[in-house]
Amino acid sequence: MLKDITLGQFFPGKSLLHRTDARIKMIILVVYLVMVLAASKLTSIATVAAITLVMVIISGIQLKIIVKALKPLIFILAFTAIINLFFVKGETPLFEWRFIRIYKEGLMNAALMMIRLVSLITGTSVLLTYTTSPLELTDAIERLFSPLKRIKVPVHEFAMMMTIALRFIPTLIEETDKIISAQKARGADFESGGIFKRAKALIPILIPLFVSAFRRADELAEAMECRCYRGGEGRTKMKQMKSRPADYVFLAVMTGLCVLIYFIDSVSVV
Repeated sequence: MLKDITLGQFFPGKSLLHRTDARIKMIILVVYLVMVLAASKLTSIATVAAITLVMVIISGIQLKIIVKALKPLIFILAFTAIINLFFVKGETPLFEWRFIRIYKEGLMNAALMMIRLVSLITGTSVLLTYTTSPLELTDAIERLFSPLKRIKVPVHEFAMMMTIALRFIPTLIEETDKIISAQKARGADFESGGIFKRAKALIPILIPLFVSAFRRADELAEAMECRCYRGGEGRTKMKQMKSRPADYVFLAVMTGLCVLIYFIDSVSVV
């Protein structure tokens, strides 16, 4: 299950999304988030799902990678669907048994919520980490928030910390998988017993994981010091970020789609 988590991973490629300027992609991400959160009707959410699918196809990321990334979130998606299914009241009952009542509105709301969450997770991953290298992501965050430097905000350090945190997610997941395999080889049992017993069984995993995380952080800090890293002051870029006309066309298209979603949501009755 841990191997299926692809959060923070970068998949190199030459697709349109890979070639898009990282700064434009971050702005597009904000537009996309507004689009997903603004959609509330079946028609608008279906349109958002179609847009997300088109982005996946354009990115060139294999569909099985997207599906694998969603597998660890099945419990959260199912829990969200169940909450909406049993606790959302409506006017059209579909099923009644004792105190359990399922309404058409609850079923519709559960389906829409699941589609929205899947679109949100898939779209943000495709736009950001899957098609953007950590170096480009750092530069983009630093460039976009550069005006904050005038009020003494450490923009470079903030961008560096975010990028390192994203980059270390796959590393820590891999380390956790190795520790679990090693503990199972020693006879540890993580699947039987009640919830408290399972939680107690996680202690032999968490302690080595924290030790490994601190060790890697210390090694990274030492490596940065050996390379005379002193923050962003006076640093130059080997690769300068350049926006192409196609990037602005992409931004304009996504902005237009966001307005279209708002229009569809306001006039649609479903």
